[in-house]
Amino acid sequence: MSGALPVSTFTLPLPVVAFLLKPYFRLAFNSRLPYRIQRLLLEAGAPLQQVPAGAVVRPLELACRPAEKITVGATERPTAVLYLHGGAYTLGSLATHRSLAAHLARESSSAVFTLDYRLAPENPYPAALDDAVSAFMQLVTEFDYSEDRVAIAGDSAGGGLAAATALRLIERHGVTPGALALISPWVDPGDRGATKKADLVVNTAWSFDAADAYLAGGDRTDPGYAPMHGKLDGLPPTRIHVGSEEVLYPQIMTFTDKLAAAGVDVSLVEYARLWHVAHAQASLVKEAADAVADLGHFIASKLIRAKDDSSSAVGSSAH
Repeated sequence: MSGALPVSTFTLPLPVVAFLLKPYFRLAFNSRLPYRIQRLLLEAGAPLQQVPAGAVVRPLELACRPAEKITVGATERPTAVLYLHGGAYTLGSLATHRSLAAHLARESSSAVFTLDYRLAPENPYPAALDDAVSAFMQLVTEFDYSEDRVAIAGDSAGGGLAAATALRLIERHGVTPGALALISPWVDPGDRGATKKADLVVNTAWSFDAADAYLAGGDRTDPGYAPMHGKLDGLPPTRIHVGSEEVLYPQIMTFTDKLAAAGVDVSLVEYARLWHVAHAQASLVKEAADAVADLGHFIASKLIRAKDDSSSAVGSSAH
């Protein structure tokens, strides 16, 4: 799949892209539409988001699910990222987030593995979490990455899923990822206290409906569903991106404060002009590409440090 993919060649002014995206998301993220139609509408916009030059996309399976390994430049990398896409647990696919993942692969100098985890309402919680945990464990056991050389990244629901996956890995497997990179993470889908009903991308009527479809009558405070309510100490270094005008902004600020109080090495970057997961438009908007670059550099710094520490330990033991 490497040579046939379109690559990004130009960017557009941020206000122009924002103006064009707003009606598109209002149409696609409509709780009155069947999920099948919502998915088709989101997929229809995917080809506009292109991959950077030199991207190589290789299909494979993780956790018995379709997945892709994406690299830019060298196709073999000593570090990896498990990327979990957004879409309120009901939408999203390998295609909708391929561009974002490829830009992150370039900026992090890592292999990025994207996962087509099972979606609700056909497969409610904990299906997505089970798939993500299994995929990470497979990277460690079958792909020969040590746990500290694999970051978990995700956007929106995928960001919440990334945090929940890390908590589950630590609690049940004694495994800690090398880093967490979270874009506007939806860490408490059961929360109904949003002060805004809509931003450029998200509206609460749609997100609340999807949250209920994913939970399917379970416990809203289950940390696997809502990592906001989990035992957060022990999580790896975490970087969070959020737009200051987002519906999720208050929730994400609360989560960041909880991480800091738990002793987690957490850093937050706020964007005054970028919308919810604008990173997906990295091939179209320079400011979005810069945001992906920041996240990629964070991942690289943490995983390379783990790689260097591991090498030093081997060298010391040899003496």
